[in-house]
Amino acid sequence: MTSSPMESVRPFRLDIPQSDLDDLHDRLDRTRWPDEIPGSGWAYGVPTDYLRDLVRHWRNVYDWRAAEARLNEWPQFTTTIDGANVHFAHVRSPEPDATPLIITHGWPGSIVEFLDVVGPLADPAAHGGDPADAFHVVVPGIPGFGLSGPTTEPGWEAGRVADAWAELMRRLGYERFGAQGGDWGAAISRELGRAHPEHVIGVHLNLLPGAQAATEPTAEQLDALSPEERERALTSWRRWAAWSRDGIGYYHQQATRPQTLAYGLTDSPVGQLAWIVEKFREWTDSEELPEEAVDRDRMLTNVMLYWLTGTAGSSARIYYERAHARDRVAKPSEPSSAPTALALFPAEPQLPLRPKAERTENLVRWTEFDRGGHFAAMEEPDLLVDDVRAFFRQLREGSAVS
Repeated sequence: MTSSPMESVRPFRLDIPQSDLDDLHDRLDRTRWPDEIPGSGWAYGVPTDYLRDLVRHWRNVYDWRAAEARLNEWPQFTTTIDGANVHFAHVRSPEPDATPLIITHGWPGSIVEFLDVVGPLADPAAHGGDPADAFHVVVPGIPGFGLSGPTTEPGWEAGRVADAWAELMRRLGYERFGAQGGDWGAAISRELGRAHPEHVIGVHLNLLPGAQAATEPTAEQLDALSPEERERALTSWRRWAAWSRDGIGYYHQQATRPQTLAYGLTDSPVGQLAWIVEKFREWTDSEELPEEAVDRDRMLTNVMLYWLTGTAGSSARIYYERAHARDRVAKPSEPSSAPTALALFPAEPQLPLRPKAERTENLVRWTEFDRGGHFAAMEEPDLLVDDVRAFFRQLREGSAVS
C-alpha cells in the first residue's frame, strides 16, 4: 500500500543545538530566587535549599548529551496524524512473533519514563526472560508534549489521542496490539481499548481514572466489605480527600488557564523544574525527596524534554480539554470490553477500588505490589515489566481472572 505524504513516517534523531544548552546554562546562572519562610519544609511547595542544590547539579553535573545519546539508542520517527506532529520510538523485538505494544506516558512525564522498560519488553531473552513474552514496543509522545509538541488547535483530549494511536499502529502495520499506560497514558490506553476493541488485544494500566473513592464511604457501605476491602476504601478516600484539599492546585490551573501558566514555565527553567519536581516528590514512593524513588538525572532528562521544546503550555492544555469536554458531553463513555489489567503500586495517589473498576472495565487481572508509586516505569521497572508480561501471557493462554 502506498502512503500519502501526510501518512509518511519520517526517521528522527534527537540533536539539540548547543546554543539551546548555552541559553539554559545562562538562565540557570541568572536565576532570581524567591524568599521563603524559614523551616517551612515542603508545606508551601518546593523548598529553596532543595531546589538550589538540584539546580547546581543541573547546571554543573548533569550531562544532557549523555541523556540524548541514551534516547537515540531507540529508533525514532515522526509522523503527522490528524494535523498533529507525533514523535515516537519504535523498538522492534528480535522475536518475529512478538506482540505489538503501545505504551503511553502522562503528565508531568514523557517518553523518558520508559527508558528502563523498553529493552526488557522488546528483548526478554537478553534480560533473563522468556522469548515468548516479547513485544514490538511503540513509545509515542502525546500531542502537545515534548517532541510531539506543540499542538496548534484545540481538542486534543484522551479520546482524540486514542484515535491517533489506533492510526499510528495501523501505519506501522499492526492490526492487533496491546496498550499500556499510567496517568494520562492510562486514560488514553483505556479509551483506546474502549473505542477500538477490534484492534486492541488487552489494556494494562497502572492507574484507572475515576476508580478511587471520591466520596467518604458510609458506615453501611463499610459494613458490607471485608476488613481488607474496608481498609482499602478508607485509604482510597483519605488520599482523594488529601489530594482534593492540598494537591489539586496544578490541576485547576492547567484545566482553566494553561496559557497564563505557560509564560512563567517557558521563560524560567527553574520554574519549569519546580513545577514538575514537586509532583515527583508527592506522587512517588519516597519519604522525603523524589531522588529516593527516581534517579536525579533521569528526572532532569524528563524536565529537559519540556524545557527544550517549550511545551509547558501545550502539554498543560490536555487538562483544559478534558475539563471542557466534560462540559460538552452529557453522558460518560461506555464501559470498555477490552481485557484489562490493573497493577496497583501502593504510593499511587489515586488508589482504585476493585468494585468501581469492575463496573467500567473488563477486568481480568488485578495485581497489588508492596512498593512503588505513580511513576511505576521509573520507580519499579522490573515489577511493571513482569506484570505486563504476565498479563499478555495470561491472554495468550486463556487463563482465568486473577
